[in-house]
Amino acid sequence: QVQLLESGGGLVQAGASLRLSCSASGRSFSGYPVTWYRRAPGKEREFVAVSTKSGQTYYTNSVKGRFTISRDDAQETVYLEMTSLNPEDTAMYCCNIDPYWGPGTQITVSS
Repeated sequence: QVQLLESGGGLVQAGASLRLSCSASGRSFSGYPVTWYRRAPGKEREFVAVSTKSGQTYYTNSVKGRFTISRDDAQETVYLEMTSLNPEDTAMYCCNIDPYWGPGTQITVSS
């Protein structure tokens, strides 16, 4: 059993930056891919970024160049650095280590 807990969300203005954290407990996630998803109001859940077990990273097109995913396996934490936030980034952000999910952290970006 793995417990995931996201933090770092909030209400910000367009253009701001935030760093999300996803902390894992219960089992080491070293060697597992860790993925960030988001769900905007009225929309389907959307892939945002993934850090593979080998440390490769992939992003959805809308966040490329603005978001950076990184992981600290020793701290059992994955980060999502977000810059140049815009209102379209408003969503609940959740991390996933299949099949486990965190409860999410809300980001609201005002224009």
